[in-house]
Amino acid sequence: MSKDNERWVHVDIQQQRLSLFEGERPVAWWPVSTARNGPGERSGSECTPRGEHRVRIKIGEGCAHDTVFVGRRPTGELYSEQLARAHPRRDWILTRILWLSGCEPGRNRGGDCDTLRRFIYIHGCPDSLPMGIPDSHGCIRMRNADLIELFAQVQAGTRVLIDEHGNGRDG
Repeated sequence: MSKDNERWVHVDIQQQRLSLFEGERPVAWWPVSTARNGPGERSGSECTPRGEHRVRIKIGEGCAHDTVFVGRRPTGELYSEQLARAHPRRDWILTRILWLSGCEPGRNRGGDCDTLRRFIYIHGCPDSLPMGIPDSHGCIRMRNADLIELFAQVQAGTRVLIDEHGNGRDG
């Protein structure tokens, strides 16, 4: 159960929605895009892992909107259509990164199901990509402005519950 004023995040795969809660009270929500391959925990599956996670590291504080990240480091580029045409196969990670770590050994932590070692993030993407439909390579994509808003309201250690049936409210 959540503490009365604890901030935590719920990602509802079925609804393609990320909600920010304070205790049991929702305070904000945004559309997202989870994995086109659906939910799953195995390394190499390109699926979105389920279960309880924590924000392990926040990356990108103070970076410009549309900052391009590769290997969790800013490249010095800002996303543009011209840059996209030059790199048509790139999986764009933009603006901010919330790197997730699984909390459930054998489900999303350790072995071949480790969320952290799978490099699963909540991250920004080109604003032209669709939200509300599964289309990512496993991560949780958000619009850049929405991610900046969320990023300011969570800390390293914030609980993130990812499920596919809208059960996160039970905390």
